[in-house]
Amino acid sequence: MPGAEHRDREATDRGSDAAAPGAAPLAVLALDIGGTKITAARVRIAPDRSRAEVLEETTVPTPAREGARAVLEAALDAGSRIVGDADGAGDAGARISAVGISTAGVVDVARGEITHATSSLPGWPGTRVAAAFTERFGTPARALNDVHAHGLGEALFGTGRDASSLLLVAVGTGIGGAQVVDGRPVVGVRGAAGHVGHVTVPEAASVPCTCGRVGHLEGLASGPGILDLARRLGADTAQCADGPALAAAARDADGPAREAYRLAGLATGRVIGSLLNVLDAQTVALAGGVVGASEVWDDALRQGVAREAMDVVSATPVVPAQAGARAALLGAAAWAIA
Repeated sequence: MPGAEHRDREATDRGSDAAAPGAAPLAVLALDIGGTKITAARVRIAPDRSRAEVLEETTVPTPAREGARAVLEAALDAGSRIVGDADGAGDAGARISAVGISTAGVVDVARGEITHATSSLPGWPGTRVAAAFTERFGTPARALNDVHAHGLGEALFGTGRDASSLLLVAVGTGIGGAQVVDGRPVVGVRGAAGHVGHVTVPEAASVPCTCGRVGHLEGLASGPGILDLARRLGADTAQCADGPALAAAARDADGPAREAYRLAGLATGRVIGSLLNVLDAQTVALAGGVVGASEVWDDALRQGVAREAMDVVSATPVVPAQAGARAALLGAAAWAIA
């Protein structure tokens, strides 16, 4: 496929190299469909989900402006390339037995259908994603929201591998979250659980949010939100060119850039502390481009957690995610065989 990135991948594992006694690893086609790119991968996963390996993957741009049908076709074609390569290898163990799909948008997991999505994927609501893959490949397919898939991948193969429950908080272009308990994502009645960015915080008072409301964390503390906050605080144009420029300015000296990261980190920490009071997760994993961008943000986040978390949950580890960029693919593969 023109413009596709296609390469072998090393293994990502959890626990022993061996699958459950007598149970051979399964080959799963995993998809991660986002607003800017689509990745398809062949994943070898143990039936007990103790180990998963991304064997090969291909990445293509998301033709979002061309509409939902074009996006779905691009995802199907990317999957076809992976399946075709597996078939061409002549290895029966490489044949795809299931399809797992991580996708932007709110997902009705029972139907495998998108119910709501942002403007990054115009027309995506109403798309029957799982059914399209079942029809194309003749195998069972299951779909899951991308942050839920990321959380599941992190819970099984990253920070949460030894924890009974995990809260993932992803801070980047938006702010999302996922709770995973005993190896299953908590998706909610409508598939909308985990919208951490749409919790109200005092620091965001009067700040517009991407959802159309006012005062939510995402409007203040997402990557774009921090840039807007720095501008309001008086940062110059060069400092606000992008996230790395703002982070560099925050490291260099006191001023609007540093204060923007401090306020964003504090607000994010306060939300996490409040969620711990409700969810009592064993571990919190932090993911996304904002995490680690600024020591000021890191310190303020810890202060925010301490301000809001009750004593009984105040010692909960809040640590960087470990499963890496493939977490959503691994979570999608695990969801396919759950």
